[in-house]
Amino acid sequence: MTHPNAALRPTQAVILAGGQGSRLRPYTDDRPKPMVEIPGTGVPIIGHQIAWLAEEGVTDVVVSCGHLAEVLQDWLASASLPAKVTTVVEPEPLGRGGALRFAAAHLPRPDQAWYATNGDIWTRFSLRDMADFHTERDALATLALARPRIPWGAVRTDGFGHVTDFIEAPPSTVEINAGVYVFAPSFADLLPERGDHERTTFPRLARERRLAGFPIPQGAYWRAIDTAKDLTQAAKELAALTR
Repeated sequence: MTHPNAALRPTQAVILAGGQGSRLRPYTDDRPKPMVEIPGTGVPIIGHQIAWLAEEGVTDVVVSCGHLAEVLQDWLASASLPAKVTTVVEPEPLGRGGALRFAAAHLPRPDQAWYATNGDIWTRFSLRDMADFHTERDALATLALARPRIPWGAVRTDGFGHVTDFIEAPPSTVEINAGVYVFAPSFADLLPERGDHERTTFPRLARERRLAGFPIPQGAYWRAIDTAKDLTQAAKELAALTR
């Protein structure tokens, strides 16, 4: 049975791929962060992202480039991709909000909703469910929420100060912005020309109750690739998922 919101689900997306990725050096000395390969896959982060977006019904992707843009453009031009990909290069660093606005101006269907994702996110969950959640709440913007695993072991105690258990890498008790979004068509007009939308546009929409948060389902895969340790951990998790 077709979901009543199916016709409203986005078929276009923006990937923010302009960051320098300084915390991932030396991997990013000669390439932008989204071009760093996930160990064991032979595919860069952005390749995994485009494949996921296509699986979720996206036909057109705009990639916002900046740092070492030509490396990313060359790979996209030579790769066999499951969606039509257009690259745009920021004339100067615009910040994440400015980059989103700049890229959104190149979406093929400006009167329709769109997805967006940061270029260092590797995840798998139902974007279709997130889009339906967004529509049902009449939101202008919806962000995915994750509970990343804490990189340290946790200790559980009783009311008398006795240690009762050790928990290895427990999930966070708070939800964070997972770097994946659904936006209404008019959202682009609310973005700053320069700067960070998380400090400007999002707080405004939150006050107006037009910003929604979609919890990534428990068990779904999500990881931000920010450091060399994240790459190593991603490879381990991939191996566990494919056993």
